[in-house]
Amino acid sequence: MVHSKCTIYMRVMSDLTESRKARADARLATMLALVCRQLSLVSLLSAIASLLWIPQAGTVAVLLSALISGEPGLFGPWIASGLFLAIGILRAALSWTAGGIAFTASDRAISRERAKLLAAQSRRSPVIAGQHSSAEIASLAADKLDLVAAYLTRYAPAMARTRIVPLAVLVVAFSLSWVVGIILLAAGPLIPVFMALVGLAARDASERQMQEVGSMNALLLERIRALTDLRLLDATRRTLEDFEAAADRLRRETMEVLRIAFLSSAVLEFFSAIGVALVAVYVGFALIGELNFGAWATPLTVGEGIFLLLLAPDFFQPLRDLASAWHDKAAASAVAGEIADLENDPSVDILGEGTACPPLPGPAVIATNALVWVTPSGRRIEFPDMAVEPGRTLAITGPSGSGKTTLLALLAGLAEPSDGLIEVAGDRLDDRTADAWRARLTWIGQTPHFSNESLRANLILSAARRDDARLKDALVQASADGIVSALPRGLDTRLGETGHGVSGGEARRLMVARALYSHADIVLADEPTADLDPETAQAVGEGLLALAARGATLIVATHDVDLAARLDSVVDLGATR
Repeated sequence: MVHSKCTIYMRVMSDLTESRKARADARLATMLALVCRQLSLVSLLSAIASLLWIPQAGTVAVLLSALISGEPGLFGPWIASGLFLAIGILRAALSWTAGGIAFTASDRAISRERAKLLAAQSRRSPVIAGQHSSAEIASLAADKLDLVAAYLTRYAPAMARTRIVPLAVLVVAFSLSWVVGIILLAAGPLIPVFMALVGLAARDASERQMQEVGSMNALLLERIRALTDLRLLDATRRTLEDFEAAADRLRRETMEVLRIAFLSSAVLEFFSAIGVALVAVYVGFALIGELNFGAWATPLTVGEGIFLLLLAPDFFQPLRDLASAWHDKAAASAVAGEIADLENDPSVDILGEGTACPPLPGPAVIATNALVWVTPSGRRIEFPDMAVEPGRTLAITGPSGSGKTTLLALLAGLAEPSDGLIEVAGDRLDDRTADAWRARLTWIGQTPHFSNESLRANLILSAARRDDARLKDALVQASADGIVSALPRGLDTRLGETGHGVSGGEARRLMVARALYSHADIVLADEPTADLDPETAQAVGEGLLALAARGATLIVATHDVDLAARLDSVVDLGATR
């Protein structure tokens, strides 16, 4: 029974692994499709540049043969040197052109993927939390995608050279000496075979390394968010230990990738050296007369021997380049796998395009009819019908998990309901009206987010709207003027994304001040008094009521019974369910 369960488990895990690799390969093929023509041209130019070594080597062999024998050669030293230099310049020009095209193509492909990734994440609704944290996504977009550049610029040209150059060298070698041709033919296939075996381990090691990089970034973001709590709990030593453990795991995975890379390079160099050495031994003994076989025109001439010696390393060079680029492919496949996993996350998009536009006209009437939301797990949440008139206040209550935050998100157009209708300002809330509707909204969440600017810029949101007198009045009404005066630089203080330097309650009061300053006529607040002491909760509540007194339509999702009692009406999701 246990053996059967283990067999089933191993089979399922194998299927999942193969499925993930298939998605990674498909995602990598999609990246290549955009720059396929450019990479084909790069591959052709790169192969031609490598093939030009054959006439270069022939020029050197003819010149050295004439100098050694003392007989007049096909052309003199100056002509030979000029020809060698001209071919070398042509090779360099082709390689430089191919490199430029490859860099431009890879930059285009990576920029497109980065823009696509960021655009998808910017439109992803917060209603459904994905499996990847923002730190992992940022690491993927900022750092890991650049690893694909090496694959795009190196792998395709290396593969083209491997398919063309060794075959051309082999044909030339067989035309002069069947022994040298057999040596190269025997030693050459060992490199791709070993490379394929090592490539499997390199791919798995690269995937583990990429996962550790993302996990460490996620750990860092989580600890920064909880920095104040960690200090209060005196958990800084434990935090340092967690970082040390994560860094040690990343170090081990990185060293594993490097170990495989160095091991494979050493073995490939060994086979290459053996092949070149065997050619050199045969040519040497043939030239001194110890071996009288193996060449079609016996004995082997000095020029032919030098020519074969110059060609032998170039037979192995494309194979060595491909082996090196194989590790780039492993890293690129790991990155493509992460992108495929991210795209495979259950998610929904916000309604609209998420762009700025003029506010939706009409009175701020909000109404719902037969509204339903189905979670990714299949749970069905049915919301009661409701209508909120302009300037009225509404409390949405209910136990945790009843859908209070989800309902607010649906009213803000941050997700499309599974069924039912939402009407705002006399129009249906959909992709057509969502951006204009959100232009009238302000959102006050449990964990306020600050951009990397001054507090003033975070509160007024636009330099063109700056009005210091109005801002001061908004801070006073939100009971946040004392918070600003206690900051080291007042309104010019930068709090960082997590609002470092102010408490959670102070951050929410600042968000209330921002709502007061904005003159938004619809305010959605998600648990604004949660986890606050009574005094701070009272201050936040007074700020919200100041918004309502100004004429704004206020909808609050809350567990706070006192706050709910002060609003015009209450919708209890627990009771309706």
